[in-house]
Amino acid sequence: MNPIRRFLRLLRHEDVQAISRRYFISNGFDGTLTSIGVVLGAVLSGVPDGVTVVKIGVGAGVGLGTSGVWSVWEIERAETKAAIRRTERAMLTDLDDTGFERRQQSVRTVHAIASGIGPLIGILLPLLPFLVEGVLLSLWQAAAVSVALGVGLLASFGAYMGSISGQRWYVAAFRMGLAGLVVALINLFLPG
Repeated sequence: MNPIRRFLRLLRHEDVQAISRRYFISNGFDGTLTSIGVVLGAVLSGVPDGVTVVKIGVGAGVGLGTSGVWSVWEIERAETKAAIRRTERAMLTDLDDTGFERRQQSVRTVHAIASGIGPLIGILLPLLPFLVEGVLLSLWQAAAVSVALGVGLLASFGAYMGSISGQRWYVAAFRMGLAGLVVALINLFLPG
């Protein structure tokens, strides 16, 4: 079966969705808060233009995206091996090169991809206003729109998580979005 079809088929399983969703949202949250911090830190430090802010943000995105993929790959590798060993002991059989082992390895890939995509979206989306800085927006306007996009993205993560858990989506959206405002305010009042 081709890898994309296998990937999509695995995503239909609730157990795979639940863990991938956690990695995606958690790392997307981290990426978005990092983006807000990078944007305000760069602008407050006197960065001359939006392109420079984007370059700094992309560097942060590469770091967080790599961290997301690599750490989850290693975490899930260890957890998968432990689960396979437990199953082998319970079944009194070797599961090397079986469908069970291959599924576990494929699930690990799904989780690692979700973990890496989350921070990339969280960082790159708020950087978009800086691509039109100097044309449509001033540096400070781009920063304000960037923070608003970040807060909106955080609120979207919260609304989604609230809706799947049966909570009031707007309360969860507010709680998650508030984190972006807190990071923005802290950055505005940092000395130097």
